[in-house]
Amino acid sequence: MPSFDVVSRTDLMEVDNAINEVKRQVRQRFDLKGGNCEIDRAENDLTVLADDNMKLTQLQDLLKQNLARRKVDSGSFDFQKPQSASGDSLRQTIVIQQGIDSDLARKINKAVKGSKIKVQISIKGSELHVSGKKRDDLQSTIEFIKKMDNAQPLQYVNFRD
Repeated sequence: MPSFDVVSRTDLMEVDNAINEVKRQVRQRFDLKGGNCEIDRAENDLTVLADDNMKLTQLQDLLKQNLARRKVDSGSFDFQKPQSASGDSLRQTIVIQQGIDSDLARKINKAVKGSKIKVQISIKGSELHVSGKKRDDLQSTIEFIKKMDNAQPLQYVNFRD
């Protein structure tokens, strides 16, 4: 029975490469040099530290540009509200979303079942497993999910006949 999985994964190696490029650009740019501008990753969290709001915005823009250059979708990043840190600086946490949250999984499941495509969907943790009798049904399911307005980027993996 043909099947595939719907997942939401972010390539953390590419995120690290983008962070390293941002750090390099911070050392070279005149407006950011000499200040307290840092960006670090710990597991699925990024921490951005800047002197003021303008520098924080510049770091966010640099990060988004480098992520786009490395083909990492910025929709998988949840920018939290900046907080004040020591020494009149600002700290912002950016959460990297890994996996499909349960609300989105239920929304996709309900929409696909409502579309009358003859497939079975099961929620397995942070992934969706879709199986059906015909390959065409699976391909139309992929197209249907792509047309849905999902804020989180989705990938379709493990396509098996």
